[in-house]
Amino acid sequence: MIKKMGKVFVGLSGGVDSSTSAALLKQQGYDVVGVFIKVWQPDFLPCTWKEDRQDAMRVAAHLDIPFITIDLEKEYKEGIVDYMVREYKEGRTPNPDVMCNKEIKFGAFFKRAMDMGADYIAMGHYSRLRQRQNQEVGSEDYELLKGVDDNKDQSYFLWTLGQEELSKTLFPIGKYQKSEVRKLAEKFGLPTAQKKDSQGLCFMGMLDMKEFLKEFIPEKKGQVLNESGKVVGEHDGASFYTIGQRHGFVITQKSTEEEPYYIVDKDVEKNTLTVSSKENMEHVGGRKTVTLHDTNWIGEEPKEGKSYRARVRYRGELLECSVKMLNESRAEVTFEENQIAPAGQSLVIYDGERCLGGGVID
Repeated sequence: MIKKMGKVFVGLSGGVDSSTSAALLKQQGYDVVGVFIKVWQPDFLPCTWKEDRQDAMRVAAHLDIPFITIDLEKEYKEGIVDYMVREYKEGRTPNPDVMCNKEIKFGAFFKRAMDMGADYIAMGHYSRLRQRQNQEVGSEDYELLKGVDDNKDQSYFLWTLGQEELSKTLFPIGKYQKSEVRKLAEKFGLPTAQKKDSQGLCFMGMLDMKEFLKEFIPEKKGQVLNESGKVVGEHDGASFYTIGQRHGFVITQKSTEEEPYYIVDKDVEKNTLTVSSKENMEHVGGRKTVTLHDTNWIGEEPKEGKSYRARVRYRGELLECSVKMLNESRAEVTFEENQIAPAGQSLVIYDGERCLGGGVID
């Protein structure tokens, strides 16, 4: 008999990563419960949750573990969709996947699981945890580490987590490469072993963000400007676009080089977009110093004068930087060169393989 190691509620999405996580935990002796999280789905998009739930049920049946569905439609609509639309309306570029982890997976689901008697929750995230002795507070705490698979690492989306969540969370596949997870799924005989990875927005999958937002924000034709302020094209409404985007607007005054243009600035009040060539992006729209609000530090705060690395976007390059705390919730991050850092996005700080935390870009 395998000794039971506590009850763990595993978020089963119907994909291979969460399925393998559940199989590994059962193999290790945990009392595993498979949980499908049902979220709000708009009626104007293809409905996939029923198929995903069926796949999750098949996995639970194959592993011979209990299966339940937790309805978080209201929480998802208010915490993710309403937040996303509100941010775009204000001219910022939100990060719904960060908020999905904070409000849904490690928020509402975490609380519901604990209330239902779980000792832990588990997710199929490519991230790792390490327990250590924190000399500053004189007790043990948890560090969040990057996943071993650099291409799949999801620590960027988890910077809002605190010690309470991390102390009761398991990331079973964080120490594996994606290819190894596929092999494990085959070994366990999981029905999702060959299922394609989901892409796009947390729980909703792939969607055209502009078309999605048009259901909530009316179109409003506006001008596209070049670096000199000259009108070179038009767009459907500044709220629909994000810094760094190169599609979705029309250039009518084209240069002889026919080079692609990227959005480097937008003004929702004036309803204008400013575009530039790739070579001039950082020069025109970038900044060396970025201010963060709503910061969260998983362990101790970054130390002034020490060199760190930061990601301005998911899978973005890890950039050398320094961090200066302005107060408990605000920080200033300085890079060696100008960076495109859209307001509303998450900037996440790393010290080697450790994710220290981060904040929202002003």
